[in-house]
Amino acid sequence: MNIIVCIKRVPASDSRVQIGPDGRSLNPQGVETVLNTYDEFAIEAALQLKEKLGGETTAVTLDPDGNESILRNKVLPLGIDKAVLIKGGSAFDGAANAEILASVLKTMPHDLILFGKQAIDSDSYAVPAYVAHHLGLPRVNVVTKLDVVEKSIVARRQIEGGEEVVQLAMPCIVSTQKGLNTPRLPKMQNIAAAKKKTIEVRAAPSVAARIDILKMELPPERPAARIVGQGTSAVKELVRLLREEAKVL
Repeated sequence: MNIIVCIKRVPASDSRVQIGPDGRSLNPQGVETVLNTYDEFAIEAALQLKEKLGGETTAVTLDPDGNESILRNKVLPLGIDKAVLIKGGSAFDGAANAEILASVLKTMPHDLILFGKQAIDSDSYAVPAYVAHHLGLPRVNVVTKLDVVEKSIVARRQIEGGEEVVQLAMPCIVSTQKGLNTPRLPKMQNIAAAKKKTIEVRAAPSVAARIDILKMELPPERPAARIVGQGTSAVKELVRLLREEAKVL
């Protein structure tokens, strides 16, 4: 079984991000980058399926800087067999990134392509669906349980008020959600083996941009808190301020 996991290098959620000098990008100086949180569940799913069914696992990432640190130091040490780094793309243009990914993925053998349900920097949820469209593959999102039955995937996903069970013929695309599994820690032998693994580097094909960032701005600072009174006597004034100044009522 050929399993591909698409992963992304993102700023750590506790990073203090600053806008770059051009006013249209983020300043990378001093920003720690990590493996996207939801991609960890996709990696663990790939490893569990390989252990159960055999085959090969491949991690693929699209990185504008051509930075292989997450593949080398985080993904391969978990036990993923090999990796492909596509140099190019954009941090926030999900549609263009999906087209780039699809153009590379279609050249690789695959029975199952796994994604995290979203990237925590762009939060678009869109790339798995776009890639499925370009490849003409069935897909299911936000999966919390995954099984292989003969030549198909049976997935359970969260919906409002319940759970939906979906069966897809392979090859197909699945995006993973928290609750699917518990991501493992790397083993010493895998850490040592990862240092010897080759990361294939490919240039991203040229595609039309879908998003043009015109300007980035920090949100306005919140005004200082103030006390309008104490006890029930303050309720009337508080309601007035919420209605007339904050305009939330």
